[in-house]
Amino acid sequence: MSAHTLLAEAGCHIQHDCAFPAPGLNSFDFKPIFSIGSFDFTKPMLLAIICMLLVVGFFWAAFNKPKLVPGKVQLIGEIGYTFVARSIAREVIGKKGDKYVPFLASIFFFVWFMNIMSIIPAAQFPPMSRFAFPVGLAALVFITYMYLTFKTHGFRGGVKNLVWIDGLPKPLVPLIVLLEFIQNVITRPFTLAVRLWANMFAGHMLIVMFSVATWYLLTPSLFAAVAGGSFALAIFMTAFELLIQFLQAYIFTLLASIYISGALEEGH
Repeated sequence: MSAHTLLAEAGCHIQHDCAFPAPGLNSFDFKPIFSIGSFDFTKPMLLAIICMLLVVGFFWAAFNKPKLVPGKVQLIGEIGYTFVARSIAREVIGKKGDKYVPFLASIFFFVWFMNIMSIIPAAQFPPMSRFAFPVGLAALVFITYMYLTFKTHGFRGGVKNLVWIDGLPKPLVPLIVLLEFIQNVITRPFTLAVRLWANMFAGHMLIVMFSVATWYLLTPSLFAAVAGGSFALAIFMTAFELLIQFLQAYIFTLLASIYISGALEEGH
């Protein structure tokens, strides 16, 4: 449910002596657009598909027929791809990271586009604030991490890479092995998903809160000045979200590259 939907349903102002229609989890619930069997197709799913098509379509248009002197679309594509290659992949993984740049660039731009939907008119919702989307991406990164770990080191070496630290006193070995297992196998995918989800959830909630408050306080009385302050905060939070949306895409991709780097390196 977007901010403008909540405003339309609020139906009251402060001078009407009605309670403030505080947004809650209902801001993240959407009625199905249509259903296929028992599967309900909702607005967040539609936005996810649109973002996927935008990413694929943009890079297809940029690099389908590359030119020596790039046009505007190709130039923007090269800048974005180079940013991920130099600032993330090669910075973290090194030369081995070149082969993983397409994977990392896809993650970065998909997450960024999904986040930007929060401030796009008619969309006004970041799909990454629905936990299933960050979980799906975190699972993809985790599967890649595990696959590369065991592919690079074999089964025994992969297990050692995940849980073993050389040079430990024998009494500490069981405890450290357990802690390393929890960190590398359980905590990593969980925190990767929660970090992205929590930031998008909180950002969207704040924008909706100040937008609804502006409508609620907007009266001919003195509360109009307060409504103006709430509106200014809504604008400020929207601008601030632009930075957060980019940073969360960058951090998610950076952590993915760190996990890949750890999978390719020797054990501790």
